[in-house]
Amino acid sequence: MILYSTQKSSPNVSFEEAIFRGLPPDNGLYMPTEIKRLPDSFFDKIQDLSLVEIAEAVCNNLLGDDLSEAEIKSIITSSMNFEAPLFSLEPGVEILELFHGPSMAFKDFGARFMAAVMSHYLVKHQREIRILVATSGDTGGAVAQGFFNTPGISVTILYPSGKVSDIQEMQLTTLGGNVEALEIEGTFDDCQRLVKEAFLDADLRAKFNLASANSINIARLIPQSFYYFAAYAEAKRKGLHDPLVFSVPSGNFGNLSAGLMAYQMGLPVKAFIAACNENHPVPDYLSTGVYHPEPSVETLSNAMDVGSPSNFVRMQILSGGVLDEIKQVVKGYFTDDVQTKKRMAEVYEKSGYIMCPHTAVGYDGLLQYQKECGEKVTGVVLSTAHYAKFLPTVEAVIGGKVPVPLRLSELLDKQKKSILLGTDFEGFKKFLLG
Repeated sequence: MILYSTQKSSPNVSFEEAIFRGLPPDNGLYMPTEIKRLPDSFFDKIQDLSLVEIAEAVCNNLLGDDLSEAEIKSIITSSMNFEAPLFSLEPGVEILELFHGPSMAFKDFGARFMAAVMSHYLVKHQREIRILVATSGDTGGAVAQGFFNTPGISVTILYPSGKVSDIQEMQLTTLGGNVEALEIEGTFDDCQRLVKEAFLDADLRAKFNLASANSINIARLIPQSFYYFAAYAEAKRKGLHDPLVFSVPSGNFGNLSAGLMAYQMGLPVKAFIAACNENHPVPDYLSTGVYHPEPSVETLSNAMDVGSPSNFVRMQILSGGVLDEIKQVVKGYFTDDVQTKKRMAEVYEKSGYIMCPHTAVGYDGLLQYQKECGEKVTGVVLSTAHYAKFLPTVEAVIGGKVPVPLRLSELLDKQKKSILLGTDFEGFKKFLLG
């Protein structure tokens, strides 16, 4: 895989260089120069394949020039050891449950794959790196779990103070070892800005081999494309023949960009729904043609509290590049906190199914789309996190206690370890150099 910078003023690089560099020197994002379409035979038999087999086929299609089949098999087998089942909620609505991994969030797919790929190259070249990652909630826990005690890798996680759930915070502040957490007195956008500035700073690059585990890193998007194919396979197994529409709870737009990568590889999809909370510059852009990022505002679906999505340019490129073409593939809707709670309550009362706030935003986005499109479709809502990660909100909405998986409840008895920093880059740089 050869990759170019979206700013188009940096040299093209290999996949290995792209994943360790994270960002190009010109502050763009790395994108593949070519995304090969999968053969029709793959889709003809996809219903007979497991998630691991699907992941291997997709990975070979993308990275066959960089890694051998045996290397890809080893990476996939070690990182994709959990499922992504499709739950039938109601006619026309399927829930793709992406929370069955170690941190119980969809970010496990990207973080574990990325850790395995990086470890492969680090062992091969006997190198060490430092991972910098900003999180608005689930990325931090997934990266902490995925990279914990991986030889040759140290991890620094930046998260906005007071703006992640208690369980999310404990997931990224209690491991210790090669993982340290920085509690930033600001927003996710501040955390993301600090990470981006660090990658462009000559002093830091001279001292550390820096890499990113955010969705700005192309190695995060590749494995997230796998479960779109797996959902299509499961839909075929269930005999669901209506056109597929994926509703994607969206913040930094890595997840939706991964779906568009699958679309570029030939996945039959009618549309992708960019389901946003009260941070909705992308739905506004799709409606008005004007992209106007703004400071993020705090909502119940905190992992989506992103006012300036890093992957916006990737979404544009992967869906056609020009507004008229983008709007054919991507539909944008947003949901406020009142409506989010209403959807959570309605679903629980009707079926007993418990949604996290992010999933509820995706569900509401799908219902808005179905009301407008006037066509029978199979809607697949990406359920991005286990509801128990948002206990106070969930229990307040449904009016009672909910069961909590042991791996999450145990966290609440552990001791948080974090370092409080401001939002100025010089203070962050001084900490890293010190």
